[in-house]
Amino acid sequence: MGLLSLGTPLDWHDSKKYNDHVRENGITQLINIFKQHGPTRTNDTFLWGDEVEYMLVTIDDEKKWARLTIDKDHILDDLNDPQKSLHKSVDNNVLFHPEYGRFMIEATPAKPYNGNSLADYVYVEENMIKRRIVSQSELPSNIKPITLTTFPRMGCNIFTSPSAKPIGPASQSLFLPDEIINRHVRFPTLTANIRKRRGCKVAINLPMYPDINTKLLDDSIPKSRDLFKSDHEPFIGASKPGHVYMDSMGFGMGSSCLQITMQGKNIEEARYLYDSLAAITAIMLSLSAAAPIFKGFLVNQDVRWNVVSGAVDDRTFIERNIEPYPNYNLFGGLNVDLHSKLPSKTQSINEFGDLNGVFTKEGKPIQRVPKSRYDSIDSYLADVNFSTNYFKDEYNDINPPINEKVFNRLSSKENHHLFDKYLAKHFGHLFIRDPLVLFSERINQDNELENDHFENIQSTNWQTLRFKPPALYTPEELDFSKTPGWRVEFRPMEIQLTDFENAAYSNFISLLSKAIIKFKPNFYIPISKIELNMKLAHNVDSVLDEKFWFKALDQWNLNNNDFIGYDLSWFDRFIYEGNDELGKEGEVYMNGTITPTSNTIESITDVDDGGITQKYSINEIINGTDKFPGLIRLVIKVIATDLLPTDQSHHCDSEELARKLITIKHYLLLISNRANGKIPTIAHWLRSKVLQSHLYKQDSKVSEELNYNLIKDCVEVTDLSDKYLLEGLFGEVITDYLLTSNRTTTLS
Repeated sequence: MGLLSLGTPLDWHDSKKYNDHVRENGITQLINIFKQHGPTRTNDTFLWGDEVEYMLVTIDDEKKWARLTIDKDHILDDLNDPQKSLHKSVDNNVLFHPEYGRFMIEATPAKPYNGNSLADYVYVEENMIKRRIVSQSELPSNIKPITLTTFPRMGCNIFTSPSAKPIGPASQSLFLPDEIINRHVRFPTLTANIRKRRGCKVAINLPMYPDINTKLLDDSIPKSRDLFKSDHEPFIGASKPGHVYMDSMGFGMGSSCLQITMQGKNIEEARYLYDSLAAITAIMLSLSAAAPIFKGFLVNQDVRWNVVSGAVDDRTFIERNIEPYPNYNLFGGLNVDLHSKLPSKTQSINEFGDLNGVFTKEGKPIQRVPKSRYDSIDSYLADVNFSTNYFKDEYNDINPPINEKVFNRLSSKENHHLFDKYLAKHFGHLFIRDPLVLFSERINQDNELENDHFENIQSTNWQTLRFKPPALYTPEELDFSKTPGWRVEFRPMEIQLTDFENAAYSNFISLLSKAIIKFKPNFYIPISKIELNMKLAHNVDSVLDEKFWFKALDQWNLNNNDFIGYDLSWFDRFIYEGNDELGKEGEVYMNGTITPTSNTIESITDVDDGGITQKYSINEIINGTDKFPGLIRLVIKVIATDLLPTDQSHHCDSEELARKLITIKHYLLLISNRANGKIPTIAHWLRSKVLQSHLYKQDSKVSEELNYNLIKDCVEVTDLSDKYLLEGLFGEVITDYLLTSNRTTTLS
């Protein structure tokens, strides 16, 4: 998570006077990055990697409780210490990183995967298994590293081991103790500075899941605490009736996710990939849904995204365009003359989103800011310099606020050869934000060699996609084969319980990215439609019950006939002798029987943009129809045409190759079956576990013992140790594969 610089972090009130200094020098660093890499970095390999986040959970079988472990964070230091356990990480090609929570660890491969190697796609799961084994080897047997998106009872009475009271000055939370926050000074400072800039605590309100005995009131809010002024906020406007109220960064940044980063050949390819994946973000958020429980309540949504968005929302009342709480400052922690005339609620704004005539003491305009700094992307980068050239200006239709000074500098005659208007607007929008943590030792930097000021802003814009430029290097370090290039980070997905699932989702996104680069589909739709999709993705069982805006399936600029036969049956036809004949159009032979390649298209109820943008089920988008390929067939064709050995491109006669392809087939079968509803999302599975439990009182609450049972089931699924549980989550076919295939992995 972000930069982990060493030094002395500045309190918000001390650091805000350096905000423009950070932005100005950060943009200088960005310009130098483009000068160093833009013209010459043109032929990078398609490399990729994943990030998996774990929660350490202590399980007490005798007392029947499961709690977040906050006193074993030393294992991160040990696994990075040459004198202790670093050898485990190095020997197994894994790296461990800190995350926001003291109970969290993040793990990645030590080296990126080669996107042109079939073996590397299969190796992903093995590497993930090793990460879990290595981390478990540093822990007592009753503490488990679990890939759970949210801990169901975070914020409920005693939910940590050892226990801690929510009385900390950094978060001032009524529910979360500061002891859950990573000990590195960046994290408590980040927590406090978000609150101080905002001028109040963050306020997250999730609709309760309505049940027979549900009291549409969050009765967990303490009414009598009087430690901080902020303790009264839920009673003066922060808490909403019928909603679960949360008041701290930890509720969002203490959740876990799965993130994938791909490297493009050059900047133009990376821009096209970024834009193409934009329409996929909400689809994959819905398809990976895994978070139906927050603060001990079943909620009426399935994902974490808006919780994290609210948890780091540092916007002031005026930036959010809402009335402040009684006796609270409209400008929050901004450096504004408190005696100046207050703007009206209908104050006019200019083309950059600035409130006309309203400035900080330093002269920076104050803006209306529609979204948190953790949210969906606000504009496309445009493929105008790529071979596709599908982009149209009307697709960027939400007009986000822009830092005019940054935009003008990047668009100037001096720099316009490096930044066209789309890149200038992209970075100009990111740089409306203030730096949240600044270290006194890092105020002055060498802009020719360092890029911390740029990353200070870039890495705290937590959006569904992140366009990641290379870093600055000395001439001696500037070896393009050894340094990261132009990358796209795919960020919306929820973490899954098993290494199999996380490998499946990782493979799907990376292979889809490879297919996008190869087949060049047109996925552009208005950004406003992606905004609507993100809201739909939060709904309960949205993967089945909602339809999402997407490029009309006949407007992808692909010929459906080119993808006939590349459905999941391709694996059987390629691997097994006798199954290698195509039937008539739209059909393939499998073991002597004819089966349709996909479902019949469902009725279209919503059409826009002259029929170019329509609403579809996720099943149609992922699995395709009789007339349109769907995303899975793009993935399968890129496997068949780009990743097979040249001597086995027509039929498989290698047991090793067959094993690899069977593995990937089951990854895609998981994605396909979640899209068509044959197997549930983790969110649906968890919600059903609660609703069917004898401990549940139909009051939308998850008790400590019920939480224990959920965690125990999650562990057994993770360990693949209970066939009944596995079949309930994966169905018989995938469960049989998981239990019969050789999945043993030993550490090096």
